[in-house]
Amino acid sequence: MRIAVFPGSFDPLHNGHVDIVNRMLPLFDKVIIAIGKNQDKKYLFSLEQRLNWLQEVFSSKKKIEIKTYEGLTVAFCREEKADFIIRGLRTSADFEFERSIAQLNKSQAEIESLFVISTPQNAPVSSTILRDIYKNKGDISSFVPFKT
Repeated sequence: MRIAVFPGSFDPLHNGHVDIVNRMLPLFDKVIIAIGKNQDKKYLFSLEQRLNWLQEVFSSKKKIEIKTYEGLTVAFCREEKADFIIRGLRTSADFEFERSIAQLNKSQAEIESLFVISTPQNAPVSSTILRDIYKNKGDISSFVPFKT
């Protein structure tokens, strides 16, 4: 069974995330969307809200499981018997950052990282930017797959 993990904070989930998952589904028997819980990170949206969004958006996709985890992503992948980590790339800076992590992950476990280039319409969208717009009472509705 080919299992991939798509880790992230999904704070908030946005259309770029959804696009990457949908594009990867034909390649795997199961895709686990994994919300990482990081005690050092300050989240805008609750874990419950982020789980609800993911469950709502992907409810019709039988190959998707939604889970949460703490600790190293590679440890979570081992627990789930996943051999692949999916990461979305928007910019060359994303690539440089993700490349280092992928190389370290590979040295710790036999887990391949797959880099998926974002589509042009989703390239400028990031959760960080959306949080800033949202906190300042801006409209993020065209960038997220749920009602704001």
